[in-house]
Amino acid sequence: MAQRREWDMIQVVVLLLHVLVAVGVCLLVLLQHGKGADVGAAFGGGASGSLFGASGSANFLSRSTGVLAALFFLTSLGLTWFHGRQPQATSVMDTRQVEQPAAPASGAAVPPQPAPADDSKARDIPK
Repeated sequence: MAQRREWDMIQVVVLLLHVLVAVGVCLLVLLQHGKGADVGAAFGGGASGSLFGASGSANFLSRSTGVLAALFFLTSLGLTWFHGRQPQATSVMDTRQVEQPAAPASGAAVPPQPAPADDSKARDIPK
């Protein structure tokens, strides 16, 4: 029981880290300067020699975003692993016992089935 509590505590810590990393990634992406946000980009000067615009050396914000993205990926995998370790919950429908209908008494007569009407198509149905 104590080991189960330790795993639950670790799962809560990983979940909190996951949320903090997600917020951090959002903030870092919003803080970064876009590549095509210069005034020259409006007049065709945004794509200077590369497919995705001018590329320079990665600065602190872009490297931090990459690190936080990798941490987000790892915490996602960790949460998936924790979820897979949990025992499967049983459904109420799985534990319900099905009641069988009572069989008719041996001396009781079974009511006859009504015969189809003469204009019925029931005789055309293959059996």
